[in-house]
Amino acid sequence: MTEPQLPLRLVNRLSVLSMFTSGATLICCALPATLVAIGSAASLVSLFTYVPQLIWLSAHKPLVFGLAGGLLGLAGLMQWRARTWPCPTDPALAAHCVRSRRQSLWVYAISLLIFLIGCLFAFVAPWLM
Repeated sequence: MTEPQLPLRLVNRLSVLSMFTSGATLICCALPATLVAIGSAASLVSLFTYVPQLIWLSAHKPLVFGLAGGLLGLAGLMQWRARTWPCPTDPALAAHCVRSRRQSLWVYAISLLIFLIGCLFAFVAPWLM
């Protein structure tokens, strides 16, 4: 494995990890708000009955968002640094390298969008109500 491929895998893994932590922000804040808004409060109570860990996520919003934001920042920094790393000279490996970078960037962008939606429901929406 060449030098640039190992860090590129790290960038990909950080992007996927940031997507999972961003998903936790949606589960913590956007899902309960959406269920209540559409009149499914009974579904929300049932969900909390079967998965009580969701209450912990909601109770520790700053920790959840801080961890997700930190991982997003780290993944963004790695994405920025990886943009100039060389790809292999073999055409098949070069195509794979370019495709992997593009996919990693998309995963990062989706993670960022999920995080911003979670922030909207957790911190902005309560001020508007």
